[in-house]
Amino acid sequence: MGKPQRSRKISPTAMHGFDNVQPLSPSDSCWSPLDDDANRDQSFRRHVRPYNENQRLLMEAIETHPITLALGPAGTGKTYLTIAAACEAFEEGRIARILLSRPAVEAGENLGFLPGGLEDKLMPYLRPLYDALNDRLGARKLKALLADGSIEIAPVAFMRGRTLNNAFIVIDEAQNCTYGQIKMLLTRLGWHSTMVITGDPDQSDLLPGISGLTEIARRLEPVDGIAQVTMTEADVVRHPLVASMIPYL
Repeated sequence: MGKPQRSRKISPTAMHGFDNVQPLSPSDSCWSPLDDDANRDQSFRRHVRPYNENQRLLMEAIETHPITLALGPAGTGKTYLTIAAACEAFEEGRIARILLSRPAVEAGENLGFLPGGLEDKLMPYLRPLYDALNDRLGARKLKALLADGSIEIAPVAFMRGRTLNNAFIVIDEAQNCTYGQIKMLLTRLGWHSTMVITGDPDQSDLLPGISGLTEIARRLEPVDGIAQVTMTEADVVRHPLVASMIPYL
């Protein structure tokens, strides 16, 4: 077994050596983070390519570290790239299942009781993850993998006591988790597993001071085997106004 890699925190200024930075809004309005063949069957996607240097660093960190913290504003591709890495690992047989978890916290609204079973109740909160999975796997295959348990949806509240071996665990919107919840989730990691925690510390829907993401990231900086990738508004790949608004909001 090789020597564990030293944890490293990748700062927003990690653009060194990336001289030809592409514009925030590509001149081609049909740009996609996927390979150029945009017209092929949506049920099959090949490799995702990074659009900027920090996205490349995130993909590299997920590939080489058991735990990765992906921090940064909305629209930087944190969730999509993580889901793409999970699907690639599953299809190559490197892991046996994908587990998705996200805190069930409304963005300033109270939706009341939602109908249906557990998966139905979680669907509104997990829609972005489903969309990314559907884009990578196709609707039919995604439905089959959900049915046989290869892809599992697990609320944060139901994760305590589990040991997750041979799995790719995605914890999305972690800024809406408390310190205790993130600590509990981190300690679920088992053998031959990868965990990616994504979130925007500046966009929490919890009361001030309740989110634990920033404190967890600070404490884990010196830990071997954990990578932290910090993205900025310069990495936003949505409409250019999104990147322009972030510093003022």
